[in-house]
Amino acid sequence: MPLISRAIFQLVHWAARKGLRDDRDDTVAQRKHAARRTGIRGETYAYWYLRRHGYVFVARNYTPRGIKGELDLVGYDGKTLAFVEVRTRTLREELTALPELSVTTDKQRIVIRTAQRFIAERHISTDTCRFDVLAIDNQPGHSPEVRLHKDAFSPQL
Repeated sequence: MPLISRAIFQLVHWAARKGLRDDRDDTVAQRKHAARRTGIRGETYAYWYLRRHGYVFVARNYTPRGIKGELDLVGYDGKTLAFVEVRTRTLREELTALPELSVTTDKQRIVIRTAQRFIAERHISTDTCRFDVLAIDNQPGHSPEVRLHKDAFSPQL
């Protein structure tokens, strides 16, 4: 299976060689749609990147009923269940902050609450769980740069 994951990631990486976003949008609605497309492309890129590094995923874009929140990727890294928050940011002169800094304490609380619901629904042991953040710097005309922060925050907020 890792061979297939590596091959598919190479295809996704090749497709993203000039960036994950098109900057030809003019109106606010078009820019919002472009940002949503960039986020989806970033999550797909992250999925195959992590698969290539040995993650085995059990859920993508998990959204429970009744509470606010979404888990981008849920998968096992060895015996550890990892809840991965993916952040993609297109680098421009006026936007220089790192994407991982956008995971605020409020966002962490939402992710933790959603993860607790996921664990309860699936009857999973919470002994080996962690929260990762995968940051993707997207620069138009270049391949994306990826930073994986394992155990980026803890559920004791």
